Amino acid sequence: MDKEWMSKDRLSHEFDVGVESFLQFALKNAIHSDAIPCPCARCGNLWKKNVETIRAHLYCNGMDLTYHTWIWHGERSTKGNSMNDNDRVRQDEHKSFNEKPIDMVHCVYESYAENPSQFNKLLEDADKPLYPGCAKFTKLSAVVKLFNLKAKYSWSDKSFTDLLILFGEMLPDHNELPSSVYDAKKSLRALGMDYVKIHACPNDCILYRTEYEDFANCPTCGTSRWKLGNESKVKEGIPAKVLWYFPPIPRFQRMFRNKAISKELTWHADKRIRDGYLRHPADSPSWKLVDRMWPDFAYEPRNLRLAISAYGINPHSLMSSAYSCWPTTG
Repeated sequence: MDKEWMSKDRLSHEFDVGVESFLQFALKNAIHSDAIPCPCARCGNLWKKNVETIRAHLYCNGMDLTYHTWIWHGERSTKGNSMNDNDRVRQDEHKSFNEKPIDMVHCVYESYAENPSQFNKLLEDADKPLYPGCAKFTKLSAVVKLFNLKAKYSWSDKSFTDLLILFGEMLPDHNELPSSVYDAKKSLRALGMDYVKIHACPNDCILYRTEYEDFANCPTCGTSRWKLGNESKVKEGIPAKVLWYFPPIPRFQRMFRNKAISKELTWHADKRIRDGYLRHPADSPSWKLVDRMWPDFAYEPRNLRLAISAYGINPHSLMSSAYSCWPTTG
């Protein structure tokens, strides 16, 4: 028992010495002694405090365990600080993952529990050679790879259909390549990559869903939900504006069902370098703010944090793009 108390006293003494050593170092390099970044586990160098407050925070909250090099208090960082061979930035951090067609099908197996015949059709496409004797591509893998290129280079549906027709003529007879973008999309929908069309007010007031689902006119501006034809005649059943919604949950499930991608989703907690540099979004003040405000959420590294990108927005139709892309919540 005496040895246990001696050990606790020694650790307490070492902590006291460490806190005072840090405060002396921080004061020595501070421009203003009453405004020093607080390195406690809650503040994470985001908020500036006076020395007494920082001392109290360190005793109550402890030091931020990721703060090894005191770069916010005058210490210079070197390339070797807080790094070991296992923590080096990996060269393949942003590598792409080429999922095998059969693996993609297995990922959506549970979605077809009540429709096994449709799953068997999907399984057949994953195994069927692109053309007789083809060992490199199946019908499903060819469609997926071509759609990746379509998305990467922003090909229009018309150009993609023309490309499919041309490829179909180049390939041997009895090939399985779809002849239109519509037929190609049916395979991707079966993989859980479908979208939902939601009618919208032409003036962007509301979406016709939930309590507005059966409305024919916008309750805010009174504009008709339906498209106007010749002589301003309403074409009932044809929406004036449509929002294409891509459900995120099925896509998240697919990501976690892929062994390689699931490891990358928790890389920020398992293998991230912690040396005070901004190397990853997890090093940013915004990420740390979420950690402090919702510690239960931050405790589970598999929880996903979504960022809204404004790329593609066409405010007031001033850009040459024929469509607009707006982030929505629901």
